[in-house]
Amino acid sequence: MKILFAIQGTGNGHISRAREIVPLLQQYGEVDLLVSGTEAEVSLSQPLKYRFHGVSFVFGTNGGVDNWATWKIMNLRQFWHDLRHLPLKQYDLVINDFEPVSAWACKFQRVPSVSLSHQCSFVSPNTPRPKKKDPFAQWLLKNYSPTTYHVGFHFERYDTFINTPVIRSEIRQMQTSNLGHYSVYLPAYDDKTLLKHLGAVKDVKWQVFSKRQKTPMQAGNVEIFPVNNEAFNKSLASCEGLLTGGGFEGPAEALFLGKKVMMIPMKGQYEQQCNALSASKLGVPVVAEINDTFGGHLTKWINDDKKIIVDFPDETAQIVDKLVKQYAR
Repeated sequence: MKILFAIQGTGNGHISRAREIVPLLQQYGEVDLLVSGTEAEVSLSQPLKYRFHGVSFVFGTNGGVDNWATWKIMNLRQFWHDLRHLPLKQYDLVINDFEPVSAWACKFQRVPSVSLSHQCSFVSPNTPRPKKKDPFAQWLLKNYSPTTYHVGFHFERYDTFINTPVIRSEIRQMQTSNLGHYSVYLPAYDDKTLLKHLGAVKDVKWQVFSKRQKTPMQAGNVEIFPVNNEAFNKSLASCEGLLTGGGFEGPAEALFLGKKVMMIPMKGQYEQQCNALSASKLGVPVVAEINDTFGGHLTKWINDDKKIIVDFPDETAQIVDKLVKQYAR
């Protein structure tokens, strides 16, 4: 069997999950890997067959997307060229993790494809959404990477095709401890903002992982490190809690490890708003933004010893097996 696995390269969650899934797919045949996007710091250990520019957003510095920078890197002509020239007929199975080039190429070339992603869980009307609807954001989430079939992941099983999160083996096998520090990953905020607000909470040690910092540095009780998978995992394994954005994989792994989690979803990023709402239903505190009241939210979270118990069983191999047997041509 010949399989194409196409992966979104914006953010680190998609590629982190793919690191777990690719070896499972390789048990069924030859796997070609495709990545598009420009904002990931982690990489796959296997070589890529295709590397496309794709359609990505750029993280801003004040809690949201940098719209101007996002527009500047947009290259729709290249996108159109790539989707028209991607050779799909050779594949028995096309699997897509929210990757737009291959999704639209499949649509134009009339090749069936299957989503294996968190985002496709929003196909279900049962997946939580904010009361205030955003019709354009919902349309974009549905049409950014359209596929024929769906196998989704979310914090809870909101529908029959939705599974609990893929927790990587390296996380499942991790020895945990509590050294008292808090790990931080908030790529939509600049380091200066984080230093100001985290540094004000003097009795807590913070380990910040930054997209902008190239070498480690320390300012008082705040350490800042470049984003690195191994270093972040080590910090997470030994932390008290994780302060992060409205992503999915990072909070899911922290909850699995029994860590406290606080989420600050990106402004104007509908999917992150939805994720934060779902997490809040589990008991995760959510803060809208970092502002002058943020210190109070932080202090309350730090002093709260409530534990959130989740059940994320190791079902990845079974999910992949079912997908291959059900959808391969």
